[in-house]
Amino acid sequence: MGEMTAPAPSRFWEDTPLHRLDRGQWEALCDGCGKCCVHKLEDEETGEVLPTNVACRLLDRRSGFCSDYRNRRAYVPECVRLTNGNVRDIDWLPSTCAYRLRANGEKLPDWHYLVSGDREAVHRAGQSVRGWTVSEDDVGDMEDHLVDRVL
Repeated sequence: MGEMTAPAPSRFWEDTPLHRLDRGQWEALCDGCGKCCVHKLEDEETGEVLPTNVACRLLDRRSGFCSDYRNRRAYVPECVRLTNGNVRDIDWLPSTCAYRLRANGEKLPDWHYLVSGDREAVHRAGQSVRGWTVSEDDVGDMEDHLVDRVL
């Protein structure tokens, strides 16, 4: 009899369609950039969505993750629950968002922790909210917080 070999570790983020991911795999796609939790303003004349440096009050701006993910909608009713059914329709998702990339059949960036194995890589690559955002609890007029940044 031949030797048994262990199955190759699953690289679900490369080959499993979004609609086939289990809940754990779906949640694991989030890279912790926090950019989806940054408030955006819509220009009334052009319809263009403009980013601010203002983050949701629940966002841990150091880790890039929600501080109360399970109960977030109780505190922030307008928080969007991203699903396989709506991911393709949300045009304000960051261009680097793993959900958006995978929905479009694209690969994850090298700094994504599923690729790199390092949760800090997203921050070192300058792809997170760390260091340039403020909490919505600390601001006045959102228009004073527009930033010239591509999300």
